[in-house]
Amino acid sequence: MVRRCLAASSTLALSLIALLAFALPAQAAVTLEQKLAALSQFSQPTAGSAAAWHSAWQNQAAWADYAFDWSTDLCSSSPDQPLGFDFRTPCRRHDFGYRNYKLVNRFPANKPRIDDAFYFDMKQVCAGYSGIAKATCDGLAWTYYQAVREFGDLVVTDQQIRRIQQEVQRRAS
Repeated sequence: MVRRCLAASSTLALSLIALLAFALPAQAAVTLEQKLAALSQFSQPTAGSAAAWHSAWQNQAAWADYAFDWSTDLCSSSPDQPLGFDFRTPCRRHDFGYRNYKLVNRFPANKPRIDDAFYFDMKQVCAGYSGIAKATCDGLAWTYYQAVREFGDLVVTDQQIRRIQQEVQRRAS
């Protein structure tokens, strides 16, 4: 008797859920304004913005309606962990900003802020060091920042990449 009651109540609950799913209106699509607001929230040179982006990056499914491009090539042609300093997360957030602002045709106006957020993130990595290690990390962060400011939206030639890598090595020594 108890089993029949449980089975009947389970069937009734499933039927109600199915009925509600069809009866409720579909959630409205994300507007361009909503997408731009989220992109702005995720691309500021602040700790709060970095934390918000990191949380979203760890739970991308929750942002599926926004159709964000989460792909990354990390630090492109530059080392992701130069001299052991881990710049992978700053590079991921930087790629996110570039790719998604390009998708909504708002990249040029937002590039400086995205680059500033990249530099902020790398400085946060460097804050975990002291002495010569911190100075070296800060120098690398500055070099990476200057590279994206200068070449961030260009097709970079092999010669330019070599010049950037030489500058990184020069600053590291």
